[in-house]
Amino acid sequence: MLSSINFVSNLYLMTKSITVKVLDNCSLSPQPNSAPQTSLPLTFFDIPWLFFSPGQTLYFYEYPYSTTYFTSTAFPNLKHSLSLTLQKYYPFAGNLKSPPKPGKPELVYTEGDKVQLTLAESNGDFNHLSGNHPRDVNEFYQLVPNLPTCFSGEKQLLPLLAVQVTVFPNAGICIGLTHHNVACDGRTFNNFMKTWAWYYSLGPLGDFSSPIKSLPCYDRSVIIDTCGLEAIFLKDWWNRNSSQEIVAVGTQTNVDLSNMVRATFVMSLSDMERIKKWILAQCKRKNKSQPIHLSPSVLTCAFVWVCLLKTQVGVNEKCVGEDPIYFGFNAGGLTRLEYPVSTTYFGNCIGFGRGMAKMNKLLEEDGIIVAAEAFGNTVKRLDKSFFGGAEKWISDWEVMFGSELHVMVSGSPKLDLYETDFGWGRPKKIEEISIDTTRAISLTESRDLEGGIEVGLALPKPEMDAFVTMYTEGLKALP
Repeated sequence: MLSSINFVSNLYLMTKSITVKVLDNCSLSPQPNSAPQTSLPLTFFDIPWLFFSPGQTLYFYEYPYSTTYFTSTAFPNLKHSLSLTLQKYYPFAGNLKSPPKPGKPELVYTEGDKVQLTLAESNGDFNHLSGNHPRDVNEFYQLVPNLPTCFSGEKQLLPLLAVQVTVFPNAGICIGLTHHNVACDGRTFNNFMKTWAWYYSLGPLGDFSSPIKSLPCYDRSVIIDTCGLEAIFLKDWWNRNSSQEIVAVGTQTNVDLSNMVRATFVMSLSDMERIKKWILAQCKRKNKSQPIHLSPSVLTCAFVWVCLLKTQVGVNEKCVGEDPIYFGFNAGGLTRLEYPVSTTYFGNCIGFGRGMAKMNKLLEEDGIIVAAEAFGNTVKRLDKSFFGGAEKWISDWEVMFGSELHVMVSGSPKLDLYETDFGWGRPKKIEEISIDTTRAISLTESRDLEGGIEVGLALPKPEMDAFVTMYTEGLKALP
């Protein structure tokens, strides 16, 4: 657990330069005539994701065999099983089509559309890259595939998925995926990964005619736009973007990555319980009302939010005490909608939450309580009225991204990502690379601690040093 380790400076640097050699480039499609040509219009849940950059996820698996052995045994099955998976999740082989105004963006799959798959070999240190300690963010980018953009006349086509498999000889493999969030939320993408892993686990001679556990549902009519949000979000989209360029406004283009490191902090259930007890004791001692919602995610995020703010406020002189500090997150819609939507629905079904607190309040002795109230109250508001203020989802988030200090959450600890087992065992580590340029933290269920939460973040090295101290000392100070 990161909170119990004292780091030394040489952990940040690798003395050996890392090289990644491409061994093969191929394109995979569903089998001919196995998937229908499809045009899926974006729903009001999908359209806000036009403003965000693609997700970039790395799955690290231990694999103590040579590259030759992998390429002759595992890789052919990976390709075949991915092709079978694309027969069920065929929109991933297609493109996001963005026609000129007033056309409506849509997901389009046509026979012959493909997913780019790259096979590579790295001389990097697998155990170093798949650890929790601070590591140079630039060591990971060669493991992430690129999503190209192409044009067809006046229509922009953006592929939705690219995959790269990188072998670390006699140590492990990394499956890297770049995927556009406009296609689906983490729930759907997790279903896709689980299906791929299931097909692979059957082996090259497996019975591939066996039905998968749950087929994706492509019925867009199950999403009911009771508040007229589609028209509002499309207007926001066309007002802010050229029809010739899809711009991800959530990405900070001016981030200096030359001295940035990423690390993972594991918040255990006992840590969360200590934070909760401290909050309740403080409220009782000061005769204050208790926060109304203290879930594991709220407790974890409140603690991390305050630690991050204390770390960053010293290096950002533009902020003053009364400035609003925002905390953004996604909220699942399946349990909050007034109508049923299947858990296998292909697409986005999440809303946006944005908590806010004044900087000076977050920096006071009871800052964690203030953070928990801001986050928890927003969660409960969404529980009560999921679409309350939804017409401002995009504009509210633009205000947040434009602020000097803000935090947003990527991912969810409810998705059991570490159960994605191709037959090599559970992933040793999962990393969300896109947080490097979005000022986000990633949340994943803990691999090794039941009920724990892994928090991933990327910061400039001096700020990471300060955050490690703030985080570890903060936990130690709790009774």
